Amino acid sequence: MSEQSAPGAEVTAAEVARLAGVGRAAVSNWRRRHADFPKPVGGTETSPSFALAEVEHWLRAQGKLAEVPLRERVWQQIAAHPGGPVTALVKAGCALLVVRDRPADWLELTAVSDERMAALLRPVLDQVLVARLGPGHPLEAIRPGPTTMPLLRAAAELAAELGARKAFEFLLGRHLDANPRQYTLTPDSLARLMAALAGPGVRTALDPACGTGTLLRALPGATVLHAQDSSPELAALTALRLALNGSGLVRAAAADSLRADAFAQDAVDAVLCHPPFNERNWGHEELAYDPRWEYGFPARTESELAWIQHALARLREGGTAVLLMPPAVAARRSGRRIRADLLRRGALRAVIALPAGSAPPYGIPLHLWVLRRPAPQAVPPQGLLLIDSSAGAAGPAAGTGQSASVADEVEAAWTAYDRTGSVEEVQGVSRVVPVIELLDDDVDLTPARHLPPPAAGGGPAALGAVRERLDETLARAARFTPPAPVPAPEAASLLSLTTIGELARAGALVLHTGTGSGTGAAPVLTEQDVYAGTGPSGTLAATADEPVLTTPGDVLVPVVGGATVARVVDAATAGAVPGRGLQLLRPDPAALDPWFLAGFLRGTANNRRASSHASTATRLDVRRLQVPRLPPAEQQRYGARFRALAEFEDALRLAGRLGEQLVQGLYDGLSDGTVTPD
Repeated sequence: MSEQSAPGAEVTAAEVARLAGVGRAAVSNWRRRHADFPKPVGGTETSPSFALAEVEHWLRAQGKLAEVPLRERVWQQIAAHPGGPVTALVKAGCALLVVRDRPADWLELTAVSDERMAALLRPVLDQVLVARLGPGHPLEAIRPGPTTMPLLRAAAELAAELGARKAFEFLLGRHLDANPRQYTLTPDSLARLMAALAGPGVRTALDPACGTGTLLRALPGATVLHAQDSSPELAALTALRLALNGSGLVRAAAADSLRADAFAQDAVDAVLCHPPFNERNWGHEELAYDPRWEYGFPARTESELAWIQHALARLREGGTAVLLMPPAVAARRSGRRIRADLLRRGALRAVIALPAGSAPPYGIPLHLWVLRRPAPQAVPPQGLLLIDSSAGAAGPAAGTGQSASVADEVEAAWTAYDRTGSVEEVQGVSRVVPVIELLDDDVDLTPARHLPPPAAGGGPAALGAVRERLDETLARAARFTPPAPVPAPEAASLLSLTTIGELARAGALVLHTGTGSGTGAAPVLTEQDVYAGTGPSGTLAATADEPVLTTPGDVLVPVVGGATVARVVDAATAGAVPGRGLQLLRPDPAALDPWFLAGFLRGTANNRRASSHASTATRLDVRRLQVPRLPPAEQQRYGARFRALAEFEDALRLAGRLGEQLVQGLYDGLSDGTVTPD
């Protein structure tokens, strides 16, 4: 890759806001109010970009920035690279691999000029890449020149702060966040489930449509990882990501796995794959006589069955493949003969329906297919494990992946089936279906079609319990019903007001922007959780950042959508990570009562004043919201009333859910005969 003279780094308005720790609206306000704010140097009229050096100078002069954080500086160098951010990421990743595997050599390299460093780095880099990726790896054309050395030095500095693996994960994560439509990502939690289904002791593995390498990265202890993708950029990024994540050999290739299989001579312990869905141009014409179609030649509309047979062809005898499938693959008539042969020969072992939101496309409940390459003389199993978790845990929020409870249930059922060939049937959720029952004219393997639903609402006894709880909740709501409102004197409308931004500058509260990402395994409180008044349902997206965790007394405010909601964190929701689209306010208890704060933030007029409207959404600038200046005793008086209103609202919300459950249960019970009209 050729080197050019790098121009000055540029930043968008959103990135300026990130540097200063403010909302996007604040940057727009600065541009209007301050004539000396840097002029755009690129971008478009609606999405301009600014010179990073000028922005940094202006922010520091205004007292809004002490120093650009190192990780932001490195990211801006990545984003501004003349070859594009992917080229910069690959070069930075190569340097980080040298930093991790040859730290002494790296120290010697950085002690010389950039020109000398570039010359000395090339042979060292070649040795490291061949040692970790083998000959013929997809990074052979990488030759960092002198102009890239400042970026590589900065990346190494970031590695000294975070570690080489976390530094690369942070930079890659920022690139993926900045280009969400370019990549189809598999959530980490779903990758962990797929790796668990592949079983313990996996030493060699393949992902023939590797994307960014998330699935292979979830396999602990593998010694050889094979990764292939039709995109050279993704193959290179995956190779570096996997090499930085472990110590095993990584073999990566850039080619279409169906048309140009780079690992045709290899037999692996496990195949994990999230293939492209519904592809018509997958090679149907030129691959008609391919030996991989052991279970039948897939129709043009059955690209997913081609990927399934490709995975089986690359397994050793007894090896396991786990593939993510659209639900139509289990039922399309064009694929019924292949499905039937997979069943008869014992290759297909389980079909698992996941909740909607587990992976893209988020609107449909995808399936996991678990397959095993049968030995020639082995007796095929007599039953197929079917699991329907599509309604489990109310489904994860879109993009957050698989909920922990659903993953645990799926893994437990598969482990029991894999060990004994049977599982204890859970009505409507899981059972082992005899293969002979499935071999009809349709060979429909959709789990819901073969799992009898549980008794309506859990049966008459359970419906009775719901009714009793509804009675209690309605009585509780009646107790919390607010008294008749008393008109306030006219002087009350003349209260002195202040804004959240002013309170933050005065130290009366601290603002944090929700991300839903970070290190560790904390649950994520999503926008939907805040609106519904429920516990955290999301899962953490891994980054190098330490997440901010909620504590009792924090106030959470959704900033997109235009609804007037503010939720005070209690003990039940403490310790969660605020998700995207949430603003966390942490008041100083000596200065602000949290219930007083949350109550005034919910005012409709207050929200209208602080909201702006884009073409598709309404966005709230929390810093512009207003609250009265009141002494602590008066705040607590208001806070007590707001807290009582919140309890009344919670009771009404719970009563609504219980009422819906009771009504639907009675409809179902009357229609299926488990409940009589009397």
